[in-house]
Amino acid sequence: MSNAQTRVLRGPLLSFINDPGEGDSPAEGSVLHLEDGALWLEDGRIRAVGDYQELAPQLPADIEVVDYSGKLILPGFIDSHVHYAQLDIMASYGRQLLDWLNDYTFPEECRFAERAHAEEVAGAFLTEMLRAGTTSAQVFCTSHPNSVEAFFGASQKRGLRMLAGKVLMDRHAPEALTDTAEGGITDSERLIADWHGKGRLGYSLTPRFAPTSTPAQLDATGGILRNAPDLHLQTHLSENKGEIAWVAELFPECRDYLAVYERFGLVGPRSTFAHGIHLDQEMRNRLAAAGANIAFCPTSNLFLGSGLFDRQACRDAGLNTTLASDVGGGTDLSGLATLKAAYQVGQLLDQPMTAWQGFYRLTLGNARALHLDQHIGSLRPGAEADIVVLDPAATPLLARRTARTQSLAETLFALMILGDDRTVYATWAGGECLHRGDAIA
Repeated sequence: MSNAQTRVLRGPLLSFINDPGEGDSPAEGSVLHLEDGALWLEDGRIRAVGDYQELAPQLPADIEVVDYSGKLILPGFIDSHVHYAQLDIMASYGRQLLDWLNDYTFPEECRFAERAHAEEVAGAFLTEMLRAGTTSAQVFCTSHPNSVEAFFGASQKRGLRMLAGKVLMDRHAPEALTDTAEGGITDSERLIADWHGKGRLGYSLTPRFAPTSTPAQLDATGGILRNAPDLHLQTHLSENKGEIAWVAELFPECRDYLAVYERFGLVGPRSTFAHGIHLDQEMRNRLAAAGANIAFCPTSNLFLGSGLFDRQACRDAGLNTTLASDVGGGTDLSGLATLKAAYQVGQLLDQPMTAWQGFYRLTLGNARALHLDQHIGSLRPGAEADIVVLDPAATPLLARRTARTQSLAETLFALMILGDDRTVYATWAGGECLHRGDAIA
């Protein structure tokens, strides 16, 4: 794939400069919106952004102009927590978390010992992500190094910015999936050496969750993180009440679930904790002080009956939150579906998410919390050219609704409630169009 081509994308453009806040209108100076915008792409990056009529005199006479009039150009969506190896168990009869792991997740992940299977699923997963407008994600692989190599290889081939890691799990799982404290760390260190910082790839240390790692494994993971602060860490926290009770039995010396991770040095500014549903405010304050973030996974939380995430309590604590699909417990890879569910969860807690806040979280908000905003998350000069183009008339029903909207806020809200993968007209990554309609280049 060559990024040498120079071209301009023309059409309505939306990007965030800062957090728009929780109000019905975005905070002043937080939004860039151009009705006839232009993105000048060069060598995989955005060279210039502006009103098309103002930028046109600077453009080479023979430059290709891709016309997206009537569409909406945004930064590519970012998913902060997803399991690529669970793609094929989506929509399996729900039950709750621990049943889900034993009945579906663990048997499915055993299949990833085969490199060919891992490669096939990694390719299918990335195809689906691009079809949904997602250009970057933080991804759980499985405990097999094969699964990580297959995922990173497929991502590199497409030129994507991705975070991923091998699951560390040395107890309370099938023998075919468990590693050892020493072996899991050895595998991780080799994978870090091979893939971290290679192209647009980054490594996330990935203990599945406290119950499936011994203290020795968690301690060794913390040791790697302390010595390499540019690595990320991803795991799960306080998703399910049965899980929390199990952690209390396994780690009686720790005052709460979060304290287990704190004990081993796993709570820091590049740490993502999926779910965080059953936290008290003191725990949220501790997470905020460490600079960590909670991945809010609304479709998964509803599907598995885990509970309702209190987004406002996190905001009150100054705790970063990101939006995530959590497939396969999650029911959709689409960021728009995640926004719809996040809004519905918020309604039940009397804290509805505005469209401004939702699209900010899917783009710049997620990028900031993952420390990737120097690369992605906004449409600005120098940023990597990861872009999604949405069609407000993609389906007959959506077209009927958006024909009546009177403002950008109304159109965005309609997109997040009625939109789906059909709404994604095109997906660009690294300056190349990788998805048009149903075709993947």
